[in-house]
Amino acid sequence: MIISVANLKGGVGKTACTHNLGAVLSRKYKVLLIDLDQGSLSGACGIDSGGIAEVIGGKDPGIRKMEEIIQEVQPGLFIAPSGARLAHSISGLSERLGRENILLKALAGLDYDYILIDNPPSLSLLSINSLTASQAVIIPVQPQQSDLRGLKSFLDTIDQVRKELNPDLDYKILITFFDKRLNHHKAAVKAMESLPLFKTRIMRSIRIAEATGAARPVVDYVPGHKSSKQFIGLSEEVIKWQKI
Repeated sequence: MIISVANLKGGVGKTACTHNLGAVLSRKYKVLLIDLDQGSLSGACGIDSGGIAEVIGGKDPGIRKMEEIIQEVQPGLFIAPSGARLAHSISGLSERLGRENILLKALAGLDYDYILIDNPPSLSLLSINSLTASQAVIIPVQPQQSDLRGLKSFLDTIDQVRKELNPDLDYKILITFFDKRLNHHKAAVKAMESLPLFKTRIMRSIRIAEATGAARPVVDYVPGHKSSKQFIGLSEEVIKWQKI
């Protein structure tokens, strides 16, 4: 099962969601994390170098296979890390034939129960590759009006990908940085009621940032904390939503 974690807007918790969801799922399943955000996820996992640019390539095909760059983060959890060099690949990708399917081909034959892809906060060929390769998309969204405008644009992109590249692509929206005390947060959530939403909401918490700084998932950093329980709840919903 390949799941993208994506949004065109930055600062919505994509990396934390990918990291923590992967950590929880890895307690039962074999999970691979893919870092397409120039090292954000790799850094959160305590890895300071990555070779996915050598797999994806640029104007020319990559020189390594995906399985050659994968590193173990902890039992059951693995990562294909990236770094700043990935940015130099993007411009060259546009000159390749079949450029939207490069990642899909690179993932072919890998033996993992779940593959979670952390995406850059932009609509690039990397993001399109991720959406083309995935069965589903988790869209983290902060509950505020500016984010809702960006969400509409991203949902339009998903519709286009469905029409042109991946007709079976599913999606669900994850509310992040939620504060139930704020009326504008509650109003934004109400405005999204007609959309497919996870019941779980990730509340605003300094513990998540602390855990990222310590290169650990919050579910291991503070196991009994409410943030940890929220990511466990998210994992349970994901398993029911996308059964393998």
